[in-house]
Amino acid sequence: MSNERTPLITTGVCGLTAVACGAVSDGSPESSSGSPSFVVGHAGLLQGILMVIVAYTIISLTILSICAISTNGAIQGGGAYYMISRSLGPEFGGSIGLMFFLAKVCACGEYVLGLVEAILDVFGADPESHVSEGVRVLTQGYWYTVLYSAAVLLLCLLVCLVGAHIYSRTAFIILLVVTVSLLSIFISSVAVKPQEFNITHKGPGNQTFRYNASYTGFSAATLRNNLGSAYSLDYSTNTVMSFATVFAVMFTSCTGIMAGANMSGDLKTPSVSIPKGTIVAVFYTFTVYVLLFILVSATCDRTLLIQDYGFLQRINIWPPFVTVGIFCASLSAAMCSMIGASRILHALALDHLFGLPLAPAAITSASGNPWVAVLYTWALAQCVVFAGQLNAVASLVTVFYLLAYAAVDLACLALEWASAPNFRPTFQLFSWHTCLLGILSCLVMMFVINPVYSSGSIVLLLLLLLFLHYRSPTSSWGYISQALIFHQVRKYLLMLDVRKDHVKFWRPQVLLMVANPRSSCQLILFVNQLKKGGLYVLGHVQLGDLDSLPSDPVQQQYNFWLSLVDKLGVKAFVDLTLSPSVRQGTQHLLRITGLGGMKPNMLILGFYDSSTPEDFFLQDAAFCDSSIERGSEGEYNFGVDLPSLQAHFPPVRHVESPRWLSPEEYIGIVSDAIKMNKNVCLGRYFFQLEGEGKDSKVDGSERTIDVWPLNLLQPGSRDYEDVCSLFLLQMACVLNMSGKWRYARMRIFLNVETESSDQGWVVNEETFRELLKKLRIRASIKIVPWDSVVQHHTQPEAGHPAEPNQALSDDFLSAVNCMLVDHSSQAAVRFLYLPRPPAHHSQAQQYLSQLEAVTNGLGPTLLIHGVTPVTYTDL
Repeated sequence: MSNERTPLITTGVCGLTAVACGAVSDGSPESSSGSPSFVVGHAGLLQGILMVIVAYTIISLTILSICAISTNGAIQGGGAYYMISRSLGPEFGGSIGLMFFLAKVCACGEYVLGLVEAILDVFGADPESHVSEGVRVLTQGYWYTVLYSAAVLLLCLLVCLVGAHIYSRTAFIILLVVTVSLLSIFISSVAVKPQEFNITHKGPGNQTFRYNASYTGFSAATLRNNLGSAYSLDYSTNTVMSFATVFAVMFTSCTGIMAGANMSGDLKTPSVSIPKGTIVAVFYTFTVYVLLFILVSATCDRTLLIQDYGFLQRINIWPPFVTVGIFCASLSAAMCSMIGASRILHALALDHLFGLPLAPAAITSASGNPWVAVLYTWALAQCVVFAGQLNAVASLVTVFYLLAYAAVDLACLALEWASAPNFRPTFQLFSWHTCLLGILSCLVMMFVINPVYSSGSIVLLLLLLLFLHYRSPTSSWGYISQALIFHQVRKYLLMLDVRKDHVKFWRPQVLLMVANPRSSCQLILFVNQLKKGGLYVLGHVQLGDLDSLPSDPVQQQYNFWLSLVDKLGVKAFVDLTLSPSVRQGTQHLLRITGLGGMKPNMLILGFYDSSTPEDFFLQDAAFCDSSIERGSEGEYNFGVDLPSLQAHFPPVRHVESPRWLSPEEYIGIVSDAIKMNKNVCLGRYFFQLEGEGKDSKVDGSERTIDVWPLNLLQPGSRDYEDVCSLFLLQMACVLNMSGKWRYARMRIFLNVETESSDQGWVVNEETFRELLKKLRIRASIKIVPWDSVVQHHTQPEAGHPAEPNQALSDDFLSAVNCMLVDHSSQAAVRFLYLPRPPAHHSQAQQYLSQLEAVTNGLGPTLLIHGVTPVTYTDL
């Protein structure tokens, strides 16, 4: 940000001057905002002091948040915007920053118009007379007001263009002048004798109202009469006042607490200057308010307080003291608003949140002064003064201020709740309670002041949030949302007790092992539909030995895999490991993947065969067209663009390429998973599955899910209710509940031997239908006679039990395959029973050959072996 560093500003004078001046300038004759006579006249001393205490309690809660954030690290330029954006992210910070900038611009115009009105009140010629009298030489009128305002704005512009150092000296001088003006008021209360005043106000039409008011000096009787409230008609607005309206008006004069913080880029030590200057300024103005309230309530009767908000000039030992104080305070507030707004705009431009329109505002002079941002602010403030009257805009400015203060409280609350170790501010007088109270009180005050503007400002904030979110601005500031999510996830993971697991709340938690995503994308997309809101982890084993490597090669790969997950649009985690073998690495992942109650209960592998895999990256436009990358995501890719993503994953395996995995090791992985009580699925031909992409509109209405719950390699098995068969049914039902398969038809095939002398299959069919009703599974049941298939099965010799993995004839395997093709050739996906793998690795090749023969040419097929009960029929 700015390289300007000024010793005077480091003392906090800027913030103190702006807040103090705001208190005095609001006491001008032309405005009732915050005037002691206005508040005490209508609300009385007791309610007036109560209002001050409540108002300063509200802003003090925000001050605690400001001090906490500003002492937690280096604060650069932008003040409130910098605090909010670096805590809540660019979307929220940019939205609040822009609104706060506009509020500052409007405030600058408001202060300039207030100063011009105060000048014209003293030096303005009578509009009804064309003759100048005494010092009243300035011609009045709309265009003359704009002209005088332009001259004052030009003066502010020149000061701000020179730089913060000249402003700091000007602000310090103004502080001294204002202090002298305040001292003159207190001295006058003792030195000036009691007086009587005749006050006239013009009413509707040609009516004139006359009032007799008196200044009594210090009087116990006057003090007693002014203790209670006497809400009446406000002569400046012709509306009857109430506690809420008076409090809202008074509160608008207490919203200058960010004056010093907005110049954070010009401070030598912001973490020291901001808390000290802001706290001193608040104590200073609070003391002034209370003393002025007591002073006017003890020296002025009610009529004077209600009918003349500028009476302090009347009773001063030298009236120009008050006049000069008003002039100086208004000028200081205007300059402070201009320089503060320019710093916010400069910070927004540096962060490139709003693109080209604000880009020039990032330009600075050799000394670091953002002179282009100052010109932007001056031009907008010049447009504001053309309005001529800003009574309505004043409420909007205050509402924007309060919204910014609520955002600062929210930022501090988020940092406190996130409990990040690096959030350790040196200012400790705050807690999440003060932050939360600050947010609530700021929001309440917004709607007390103006409900319409408050609602509109929140709508504007939401629109800006959506705009910035759509633009996807980059940031390396860290995301408080991630810290909050981590904090909450850790807390709930500790509450997720695995000892309290129950089968009726079971859901699939999947570890999908991926060798090369180029050939596995369709399977990744399919499993994303199969997870049913459960844990989904993409696992990958990098072959190698860490002892022989200078560093862990796995750590650099995570961003590429996470970018792949983003590209595919799946809700999956990524877990990578380094291991000498794929089998050992898979064991590692099965044991350590997940946390607490969120650990995989299912392992899914691609099928082991000799077919040449297809390259999905060459088929999907999202992986081929680099223009899509630039158009949709811009730079928001965490350092992984499309070309580097394509280059990271190696080409698919060719026929001659060596295999990383032997059949024995592959079957060993399946056996290991079953021994670890994990369910196992093998997916084959999923490269043929279409319509699983994130942009696909498929709803499953033209799809069919076929389920074969019987172990087809053991015809003697007729148990449709064993754990594995029920698990297979459950997984098919889970798929049928997902978005892209919701309207798919599910068919369950029951294999029966109709020519057998035992006709128990009829009873089994009815039993199975009852089971489906209990399990609430909607599916059609198809009876498939397979006598012709079973006759090819080799029967065991008498007295010898059947081997679970005995050699099966090619005729039998071919017959089973033909049966599946005949009945399920049109299905979108098939669920088959996966027999338990052989215990000895020497039978691994035979086992694989049998599976390959049975599923040959079927299309997308999932072979499933379940080991855990997953169905439940009770409530």
